[in-house]
Amino acid sequence: MKALIGKKIGMTQIYDETGVVIPVSVIQAGPCPVLELKTQERDGYSAVQLGYGKKKAKNVTKALLGHFAKSGKDVSPVSKMKEFRVDVDSELEIGSELTAEVFEADEYLDVTGIVKGRGFQGVVKRYNFGGGRYSHGGGWKRKPGSIGACEFPGRVDKGKKMPGQMGNVQRTIQNLKIVRVDISENLVFVKGAIPGPKGGIVTIKKAKKK
Repeated sequence: MKALIGKKIGMTQIYDETGVVIPVSVIQAGPCPVLELKTQERDGYSAVQLGYGKKKAKNVTKALLGHFAKSGKDVSPVSKMKEFRVDVDSELEIGSELTAEVFEADEYLDVTGIVKGRGFQGVVKRYNFGGGRYSHGGGWKRKPGSIGACEFPGRVDKGKKMPGQMGNVQRTIQNLKIVRVDISENLVFVKGAIPGPKGGIVTIKKAKKK
C-alpha cells in the first residue's frame, strides 16, 4: 500500500542533474504504525488504518487506549489516525510500521491537507472580484454589486459568490511528482506547493489519475 500520513516541513529548492532549480515541498512522511486492518469478509470493505505522531497516554480516552493496545505493545498512542481504502485485503500486519521507503523518486502523489484559514473575507479577496470604481462617484469599491433581481427570480441563487469564511477547508492537489526520497530521515521532496501551513498534517498516496 502506497499511502502515508505526514507533516509539512516547508518549502525549499533543489537542483536536478542538469542544474535546473526545482521548487519542492518537504514532507516528513511517517513512520506510521498499522493500527487496524479492515477486511471484505468481516467489515464489508478493505482498508488499512494508520497512525502518526505521538500523544501522552493521560490525554487519550480509555476507548482509544484499548484500541492502541490491540495494535501491539510497541504501539504508543498517536495524535492522528487515518483510514486508507485498498482494493483487496492488505497483507500488512497490525503493529508494523510504514516509512517513506514505500515511495520512490519520479512517482506521482495526491497530497491532501487543510489549507490556511483566512477568516471572514469579502468577495475581492475571496473570489478575486474587481470591485467598483474608486472615482467619479463610484461609492461601492470592494462590494460585490448586484446579487439578484427584484421580481424574478425574487431571491438569491444558491452558490452565489458572497463574503464569508475563507480557507480552513480540506483540499487535494493531484499528480505531484516526487523529486527525491530521504529514507534515513523519512523525508519526501515533492515538486510544487501542497496545502496547509508549516507543521500541518497531510496525507500522501499514490496518484489516482496518473
